[in-house]
Amino acid sequence: MKLYLSSYRLGNSSEKLKELFSDNKNIAVIGNAMDFVDGIQRKEKIKQSITELKNLGMFPEEVDLRDYFGKQKELSKKLKHYNAVYVRGGNTFILRRAMAQSGFDNLMKEKNKDPNFVYAGYSAGICVLSPNLHGLELIDDPSAVPDGYNQEVIWDGLDIVDFSIAPHYKSNHPESENVDKEVEYFLKHKIPFKTLHDGEVIIRE
Repeated sequence: MKLYLSSYRLGNSSEKLKELFSDNKNIAVIGNAMDFVDGIQRKEKIKQSITELKNLGMFPEEVDLRDYFGKQKELSKKLKHYNAVYVRGGNTFILRRAMAQSGFDNLMKEKNKDPNFVYAGYSAGICVLSPNLHGLELIDDPSAVPDGYNQEVIWDGLDIVDFSIAPHYKSNHPESENVDKEVEYFLKHKIPFKTLHDGEVIIRE
């Protein structure tokens, strides 16, 4: 799996994201980290991401994981139309629940073996790839549970990267001050991590 992990939105290396793609530029936009906000705001945020990806010459479409809760086989069939996913930011714990309840997490672990598949995203959408989500409770509320979601907090990440990620580090972002506390947590508990300033991107080709 190829990775394009941005601190905020597409970051400063969007041309490199284009280079990761083959002829199939279909990309599924996952916006479930935003399921805690009202529907109008959520719709606008998804539209923003779709527009940015279209401007890069891609063919984005939202795939709402809530439509696939308990339906992993159907989700697997749906994702076969895409060569990539773009996972937006928001609340990491809500996103992780959505991934578990739809089986998206299992499917991404399978896609991790595919050298042509692209996983792109930012903020919560990249934090969830870590081995675990400990420390993120300093940024996101683990107890936020939208309708239709399981109550249980999932602390295991997808373990697709072997480090935790601290996006918005030392940036002009509302969460940046709390990110300093998150970094202190990682250091105290000897958790491997990488920081990302807004604009910065981690790329695995």
